Amino acid sequence: MCSELGRLLPSPKTGNESFHSDGQNLGFDLLSFWKWSCSDLVSNATRGRLAEFIVAKALGVTTDCVRDEWGAYDLNMSEGIKIEVKSAAFVQSWHQDKLSKISFLTPKTREYSPDTNKLAQERRRQADVYVFALLAYKDKPNLDPMNINQWSFYVVPTRKLDSRTRSQYSITLPTLEKLTQGPVSFCQLRSVVLIATAQ
Repeated sequence: MCSELGRLLPSPKTGNESFHSDGQNLGFDLLSFWKWSCSDLVSNATRGRLAEFIVAKALGVTTDCVRDEWGAYDLNMSEGIKIEVKSAAFVQSWHQDKLSKISFLTPKTREYSPDTNKLAQERRRQADVYVFALLAYKDKPNLDPMNINQWSFYVVPTRKLDSRTRSQYSITLPTLEKLTQGPVSFCQLRSVVLIATAQ
């Protein structure tokens, strides 16, 4: 029985897959679910996944597979560099009296293995590099998360986060500005990540 309860490995879907009742087509498909559940690209949960996708494209990481929901880190470059992506935005879906204050969570974690359903004993940062993806555009009526030029990216090697004497749980935008040379663009991101890991 236990041998039948191992990890499920999903395969990419096309969106054309139909919901059915034991094979009888019910007249609605997976694409309709995606439209219903994921069209709000500004919502925190969806924006976080979108940020991972955008960073993957910038770094040349394949997106032909299925996103690993339970991975210890978000992306793995062909060079073997492990990437953690954190996302934030000034503008939110809901009514705001003012723009959001930018802060990213950066806690040390216990690595989870979906193959064994167990946590490692040691708490640490699992990735080699953190990419902080900021949806930096502030003009709410014209916000478009699919416009790459509305995003800014900050690259910090994990060793720099580990060596901080301030909070080890989160990091603010002013601190990121001090730790880095400032934000980089989508087109610059891959080269900046490679330089950060080579130092």
